[in-house]
Amino acid sequence: MPASTFDSRAFRNALGRFATGVAIVTAIDPDGHPVGLTINSFSAVSLDPALVLWCLDNRSHNLAAFSRASHHAINILGAEQEELSNRFATWPADRFAGLEWHPGAGGAPVLPGCCAVFEVANDTAHLAGDHTVFIGRVEHFSENSKPAPLLFHAGHYARLA
Repeated sequence: MPASTFDSRAFRNALGRFATGVAIVTAIDPDGHPVGLTINSFSAVSLDPALVLWCLDNRSHNLAAFSRASHHAINILGAEQEELSNRFATWPADRFAGLEWHPGAGGAPVLPGCCAVFEVANDTAHLAGDHTVFIGRVEHFSENSKPAPLLFHAGHYARLA
């Protein structure tokens, strides 16, 4: 389809029909400060070796920090963490101000109360259109089966029925 006739908004709406989980990916920037943002572009890649991926818009002010970080933590949010998701989706803001967290692999911030956390070594990054695809090698993970997951569908938060 020619670019002039491709409706990017309709394409985005169609993609939104796929329900996803919500996560916050975190890292430590080259100056030693925590960085993080809300994502829903997270997926498993491989079990052996254990690899996961997530995507970041190339216009993001965090791109350089995540590209240079040795590790990332992918914090899978629970249904009661919608406010936390919104906090990390808002710019500009000091997303970590007053927030409890502890350093995971490579110092990447691990957030409490999540459904799961994947601590990954920043293995490879691939430019793909207007995004960069980060593939990470899982070094440690944890799971909390108590909270229901926070979901995102058609531009809104959702919960399991």
